[in-house]
Amino acid sequence: MVMRTLLCCDIGGTLMRIALFVQEGGKTQLIRRECYRSASFREAAEALAAFSPPAGVMAAFAVAGPVSGRRARITNLPWIIDADALLQRFRWTSCALLNDLEAVAWAIPILPASASLVVQEGLVGAQGNQAVIAAGTGLGEAGLYWDGHTHHPYACEGGHTSFAPRNERELALWRRLHEQYGHVSWERVVSGMGLPQLYDHLCREAGVPPAIDLTKPDAAEQITHWAHQGDPLCDETLRWFVSLYGAEAGNLALKTMSRGGVFIAGGIAPKIRRYFLDENFVAAFCDKGRMRPLLATMPIKLVIEDDVALHGLCRFLEKNAAAGA
Repeated sequence: MVMRTLLCCDIGGTLMRIALFVQEGGKTQLIRRECYRSASFREAAEALAAFSPPAGVMAAFAVAGPVSGRRARITNLPWIIDADALLQRFRWTSCALLNDLEAVAWAIPILPASASLVVQEGLVGAQGNQAVIAAGTGLGEAGLYWDGHTHHPYACEGGHTSFAPRNERELALWRRLHEQYGHVSWERVVSGMGLPQLYDHLCREAGVPPAIDLTKPDAAEQITHWAHQGDPLCDETLRWFVSLYGAEAGNLALKTMSRGGVFIAGGIAPKIRRYFLDENFVAAFCDKGRMRPLLATMPIKLVIEDDVALHGLCRFLEKNAAAGA
């Protein structure tokens, strides 16, 4: 009976999660897990050295950025991940790089019911392509192509497509961000960096100075905290944020024809889940003119499992080991 040790590492712009799994006899067991703040390290190898992984493992990384061959650049960190350099340094048997949302997509077929909340029921027994959208430090998107028998995850960089204003308020927001950045992506508004932008815009509209220091790294967390305490502008910020999130999730669902469902992942949504469970998200998701009836059939679930990308990496490694056996 073959026993394999799997090293899975999820590198985000804010957090880096590393876990060791042991697979034997078709069963997988978590042995060790650590979570680090990414900004505490100069590079991924430094964090890995702190974890002190064993040699001889099969390794896989979920990286928040586009993967090109055996290298990847983290979009919101000054890090480059080189699979071959890590393989040589830590003496692993293999090392794979996946986009972080592709890793999440690998976990979707094995998610237990307890790992998600229903946002929209959709059509009972719906089958077909699926999509994943996740706002955290940035905005990630991925898909799962349905071949009639099984799903095949794939990565994309849809979060960097152009933000489309839906009304005069959002047009004014776009103009201000365009003056500052040039290109305005969906990530600029639907992400941890987007929350302070939305709050600042609402303060400008109301003619009041921000009550939160928007230059601080924890500005998004402060907005979320005070929204839950009943602050009107912070509450309106989260409602606007969730509406924008729903609008882009609907765009993604149409582009990928995700009849099999849309999954909301990432670090922000579970912390503000009550905003997703009212009508705001679904209303924006379905607000696509003649496509409203189609979108209403698509199940939507909010993933509340923190380590979903790690489990996706683990499944990816298991599948690849089985294919090579």
